[in-house]
Amino acid sequence: MKILPINTKSKRYNIYIGNNIVIKLPKILKKEKINFQKSLIVVDKNVPKNIFKKIKSRYHHNKKLLLSFNASEKNKNFKYINLILEMLFKNNFTRNDAIICIGGGIAGDVSSFAASIYKRGLKFINIPTTLLSQVDSSIGGKTGVNNKFGKNLIGSFYQPDLVVSDTIFLKSLPRREIICGYAEILKHSLINNKRLFHFLNNNLSNILKLKKKFIEKAILESCKIKKEIIELDERESNLRKSLNFGHTFGHAYEASLNYSKKLNHGEAVLYGILSATKLSKKLKTLNNEEYQIIIEHLSKLKFDNLKKFFNKKDIDKIVRYMTVDKKNTSKKINFITLKKIGRYNLKNQLNPSEVRNFIKLNLFN
Repeated sequence: MKILPINTKSKRYNIYIGNNIVIKLPKILKKEKINFQKSLIVVDKNVPKNIFKKIKSRYHHNKKLLLSFNASEKNKNFKYINLILEMLFKNNFTRNDAIICIGGGIAGDVSSFAASIYKRGLKFINIPTTLLSQVDSSIGGKTGVNNKFGKNLIGSFYQPDLVVSDTIFLKSLPRREIICGYAEILKHSLINNKRLFHFLNNNLSNILKLKKKFIEKAILESCKIKKEIIELDERESNLRKSLNFGHTFGHAYEASLNYSKKLNHGEAVLYGILSATKLSKKLKTLNNEEYQIIIEHLSKLKFDNLKKFFNKKDIDKIVRYMTVDKKNTSKKINFITLKKIGRYNLKNQLNPSEVRNFIKLNLFN
């Protein structure tokens, strides 16, 4: 078991990473000196029942409530925030009590947002159960819900009190979900760590097969990169924006499909990474040799051309969602691009018309 400390301006907390460690939750809470009388456990319906039963059998507090959450982008909204808040108010939770989330990134985003606004904040413990949430959304304190204008446009920065990432949950996931999480690990390597990229490139098969030595190293190294970035820039004023590499495209693809199951978040990020890599070459910030290395790596993941989901009539819709991206500060659309593997450019502003032309000429062939 590895322990990764996170030290931000607003809070210090630890991430525990290992296999079959979630059953040690009571001991971990005691070690971390995290005390509370009441807890609301929000559990993702996708969590294997046998693992959840193991957690419940070892976890004892004076009062615990349970909310089963059907995690989907369409359910990531104020309806479920209000449901959580009503449970907390009806049971007179105080700021010293806790929400414990056992689930993927969507469940974590909803639970942590509710935790951040209930009486201006109560304790939040995150047990991420997907590879995507273990290397991305569980770290750094971003919370939020969607609305008709786009993804994660309503939210807050609220750091958890504890994160427990157990690889035992990953064994129940389909390959599609593993590849989704891998997209974020790959993103971290591309913007920050060439050595990690080469490790991924040389060991892709073992990582996707969840071989213990390889998957735990990939998770830990990926988390280290995000740790380094959020400790320097907790509230995304500058450096943390680099974590949006591929996401300006990816979020627009998701929203344009109305968060359909045809394309989930991790897959959208993969397409976003592909798109942002092509844009990096187009803008001549990335040389052709490294461009080819990245494209070859992406091709090993065997995902379809964007034409499977969109046609050229959809380009205006995609660009429209990009224009309302919360990272934009002007009428232009900002993109993160690559200088080389392991280094990035923060500011690449294009007019919507330039983005339309780029998508039309580069992403549908």
